[in-house]
Amino acid sequence: MSLYKSLFKQTLIYGLATVLPRMISFLLNPLYVHALPKAEFADVSIIFAYLVFFNVILSYGMETAFFRYYNLEENKQNVTKTSLVSIFWTSFIFLAISLLFRESIAHFINVKKEYITYTIWILVLDALVIIPFSKLRAEKKSMRYALIKIGNVTLNLGLNLFFLLVLPHISKDNPISTLYYENFQVGYIFISNVVASLLTLVVLSGHYIKREGQFDKALWKKMINYGLPILFAGIGFAINEHFDKILLEKLHVSKADIGAYSACYKLGMFMVLFRTAYTLGIEPFFFSHAQNENAPQTYATITKYFVISGSFILLFVIVFIDLLKGLLVPSQAYWDAIKVVPLIVLANFCLGIYTNLSVWYKLIDKTHIGAIISLIGAGLTLLLNYWLVPTMSYYGSAVATIVAYGSMMLISYYWGQKKYPIPYDINRIASYMGMSVVLAGVSFYVPKFRESYLFGIFALIAFGYYIYRNEKETILKMVKRK
Repeated sequence: MSLYKSLFKQTLIYGLATVLPRMISFLLNPLYVHALPKAEFADVSIIFAYLVFFNVILSYGMETAFFRYYNLEENKQNVTKTSLVSIFWTSFIFLAISLLFRESIAHFINVKKEYITYTIWILVLDALVIIPFSKLRAEKKSMRYALIKIGNVTLNLGLNLFFLLVLPHISKDNPISTLYYENFQVGYIFISNVVASLLTLVVLSGHYIKREGQFDKALWKKMINYGLPILFAGIGFAINEHFDKILLEKLHVSKADIGAYSACYKLGMFMVLFRTAYTLGIEPFFFSHAQNENAPQTYATITKYFVISGSFILLFVIVFIDLLKGLLVPSQAYWDAIKVVPLIVLANFCLGIYTNLSVWYKLIDKTHIGAIISLIGAGLTLLLNYWLVPTMSYYGSAVATIVAYGSMMLISYYWGQKKYPIPYDINRIASYMGMSVVLAGVSFYVPKFRESYLFGIFALIAFGYYIYRNEKETILKMVKRK
């Protein structure tokens, strides 16, 4: 049980480092809804979709490679130095080339050139802190990690609030008013991100200044070979998770509809928060316990409790979706897209389960398998978007997302059981997930039950009791053990 308590502690702290910033950033959703027309909200969403895509390219799997070799190599300083040098030079080359061709890029994406400039700097600054943050995680300095992450997003939020709400109303006699430009709200959003990312790099710059370790060319080649398949997997994830906003525009869905879809999509972030916090805590844990004799059983148990937690979150979010939408999407003009939320929450749940199941190919150094699975998901996303969006609009994108993630989850399970068998408790996992989905579906899609929260509250209580009845022995052991 001490293993699980250690994992829980790390996940809790990383959860705070992820959930608190995301909760703070949730405030940006109603702020943007308030400050931007729906078409401009769509523009911001599309640019951020490109940001995610290029974030993956600029990290090229080096983060996961760092964890792998940090645990394998005796000279950990060389692993750190090699990773830092690699990321620094690839980021510098990207910066030079992108700034040189920024006008052409702006023309291709159909946005202002200055927005592209800001975006390039955000990408580079964020890439440069990948390894410093990874080192904090590897050294289990979770509190420092959390404080820096929370500081970054708090500053970003504060700047957004200042630029979008305060600055337009400052008197012209005040020198600060010279910072104000009309119809530049989108630019202020990206400037806020640039400043927050720059200060984060300043805080973590000591990792680049230290002279510990040396660049190891042979190690670098091994890390690249390990990480490149993860790059392709990451590209697949970026397509699955964010490319729909880009595709919707290419498939001639109106900017207003894309804006509504993007705003309501944020309500699925509750599951994303849980999945992301869990992943941050679990990845170092998986690698550090890979040599343990009972590792497969440990992974199986962790997966079961992930499913239990995720199932409860799924049910809770969908039961109370009409309360949450009033807080996070405060304009009724956007609510037509609320129907996508159950699909997005379930899709992200499937992705979280896939994260658990994907441990097997990382532990046997077959990361190319992850790339294959992810690219299969990306292929399904692209095909289903092109097939469904013309008739179903953005709802087709939501359907494509859940099919892609569900397929990845199932492929990884069946493939993994052949290569690295793990004794998952499939019957209970399926029963928890199935019961949660059915209860959530009834609560959301049956008008009588959705109008009143009585059924939803009863469903949550019944589901909680069902979990307790099945897991009573383990739960009591965890509570009693100090």
